[in-house]
Amino acid sequence: MRMETIEVQPLFDNYHRKIAKVDLKFKRYLYSQINWKARMIGIKGARGVGKTTMLLQHILDNYEDIDQTLYVSLDDLWFASHNLMELVDWADRHGLSRLYLDEVHRYKSWSETLKNIYDNYPDMGIVYTSSSLLAIDNAKVDLSRRQTPYTLYGLSFREFLDFEDVAHISPIPIETLLRDHVKQAMKITKNLKVAPLFEAYLKHGYYPFYREVSDDFPIRLREIVSLVIENDLPAVENISYETLLKVKRLLMIISEHVPFEPNMSELWKQLSTNNELGLRMLYSLDKAQILSLLTSKTKSYKYLSKPDKIFLNNPNLMHTLCPTVEIGNERETFFNNQMSVAHEVKFPQKGDFLVNDRYLFEVGGKNKTFDQIKDIPDSFLAVDETEVGFSNRIPLWMFGMTY
Repeated sequence: MRMETIEVQPLFDNYHRKIAKVDLKFKRYLYSQINWKARMIGIKGARGVGKTTMLLQHILDNYEDIDQTLYVSLDDLWFASHNLMELVDWADRHGLSRLYLDEVHRYKSWSETLKNIYDNYPDMGIVYTSSSLLAIDNAKVDLSRRQTPYTLYGLSFREFLDFEDVAHISPIPIETLLRDHVKQAMKITKNLKVAPLFEAYLKHGYYPFYREVSDDFPIRLREIVSLVIENDLPAVENISYETLLKVKRLLMIISEHVPFEPNMSELWKQLSTNNELGLRMLYSLDKAQILSLLTSKTKSYKYLSKPDKIFLNNPNLMHTLCPTVEIGNERETFFNNQMSVAHEVKFPQKGDFLVNDRYLFEVGGKNKTFDQIKDIPDSFLAVDETEVGFSNRIPLWMFGMTY
């Protein structure tokens, strides 16, 4: 039996309430990179980085009548008594040619359903998101031939300055940064005090929702971490309650020692687990952008190898989860987080980070020297507490300008 319009009204009511609060002033870096004309678009990313806002902004930008399309979140209670194919059939009959589907990993057979929509409704376009990187990467049906995939990361330091409306700077490619960092830094700092803004960013600037929640930011971020472990992991892994407790314990151990250079046998002993399950837990948290695993070889999610160093994904997580935040660890976490978005970052034999198998970096304070990486070609210092650098000494904050 075909669904009637009155049954869809609750979805439109929720959609209208959400879109009424959307501001078009600031758009994430990915917004202009997406081919919005593609018939099926998948946008994955960590919880809280702004995927929902980006969908609603695109609707406001492109539909004079917003009811020519529909945004729905698939964790809506409406789907307890209805299914997505019924909604697609209703939308197709009523002339809607595109649907925006949020939180698809919360829908039991999401990948199979998207495949059926694509194959059976050739005039219907789909833009979908998932807060769980785990679900997207472990889809039961291969959507690669049908979809155009994208990943949204948290705010860069550059975007944070734009979001705060204090500076509007175009992304600086890594090659330009390494070559012209003095000129670029002088231009940026001419009318801007970087240090206090950088400090604020490290504490709360990676997740755009910080502006909504203010002093409650650490509480909200902890809730997000719990949701990933308690809801997202079980959605894609055959995982027991006991293993979930081990994942939480694992995160607690790492948070107390980041950056963590693991003794794997000792770590698995503390968790009462084995190497296979332990590595699966680590790599799952890495894909969910809670941890960041640094390896000396190209990281693979198919062939899990021992990481050489384990970071929390970003400094905001450090300030939320760590008992104390050591400044050297915070600096390395920031560098690793910002550079990993568009570049391959590895653990080198000398120095702290190897970027794109070419550029070697040491990260430290303003008095950091080249002693550890002297005479190595393409080696640089990323130095904190510095507004403008010199030669191969580059201010640490500038590595937040690359996306």
